[in-house]
Amino acid sequence: MTLRWDGQRVDRVDDGTLPGLARMSGFVRSVRTPEFRDVTCHEVLAKSALNHVPQDARMLPGEWTINPYRGCAHACQYCFARPTHTRLGLNVAGDFDREIVVKTNIVAVLRAELARRRVLPPRVAFGTSTDVYQRAEGRYQLMPGIIDALAGARVPFSILTKSPLIRRDLDRLVAASRVTTVHLGLSISMLDEELRESVEFGTATSAARLATVREIRDAGLACTVFLSPVLPHLNDGPEQLRALLAAVTRAGATSVLYTPLYLSNGVREVFFTWLRRAHPALVEEYTRLYGKGGTREYRDTLRERILPLIAEYGLPAPDESVEDRFALHGRRGRVAEPAQPTLF
Repeated sequence: MTLRWDGQRVDRVDDGTLPGLARMSGFVRSVRTPEFRDVTCHEVLAKSALNHVPQDARMLPGEWTINPYRGCAHACQYCFARPTHTRLGLNVAGDFDREIVVKTNIVAVLRAELARRRVLPPRVAFGTSTDVYQRAEGRYQLMPGIIDALAGARVPFSILTKSPLIRRDLDRLVAASRVTTVHLGLSISMLDEELRESVEFGTATSAARLATVREIRDAGLACTVFLSPVLPHLNDGPEQLRALLAAVTRAGATSVLYTPLYLSNGVREVFFTWLRRAHPALVEEYTRLYGKGGTREYRDTLRERILPLIAEYGLPAPDESVEDRFALHGRRGRVAEPAQPTLF
């Protein structure tokens, strides 16, 4: 695979900087370019593409996933996938945002796996660990080949993203929908651009995401909007939720799902660091809410607030089992990372 990057600099990783990557047999090179300021892409050769999430996993039990990237330059301070970077000897804070692992051969590996499997996955989910349409995808362009491979094998799949880049592949997604089931989703949880730029500063504007929903609908595909995460006292006011639902309805969303903020170990520290800097007056309330039993109380309050609004805008009642998956951390003794059993 040949990449032509203007102004690129290629550096091998040494044992003292990124120990997890330095020990990987599939590691190829690290690439930095001025176009991706402060971000390093670490190219690796994947041994497998399809990951099966164990039935006892906390998130998406029994699902099949494909993750062409590890880490995410969207830099969402609440991202539940951050702990996966610790498996590479990297940290959940800045490293997750800036050290992006790219599985450059994933299309070829996926095609080989699909060709030799007697039983194909019943469905593949994208966006369960990191956003497949983050900035690096604009360069590496892995998703077109992945979409074509799944469509060729008639494997149903779903994509959840925050990025308008998915519009690049709409023709492919429409073609895939003619031979298999394709579910698309955009995550849009706030219209307050100041808040968005603070808590998820690497993402596209909400206006750009709403325009993406409209373009998906104009292409003839359904689109679910994930109102996720709902942040207590930041984007959960009745009028804020009403304005958000009005906007996604105008954009053509066919359904919505919502989840309150979920904070696992490690992610909690990252989020609270941001909270102390950006909204210090809320630290005490968040400490209470995300202490013992507080999350369940908030979930009930949010449900009572948002369900009537969803009905008011004529949207179907959401599947609350999705929300329940994120609430399990309050009822188990340990906090598991989002499952990704086969990394490379």
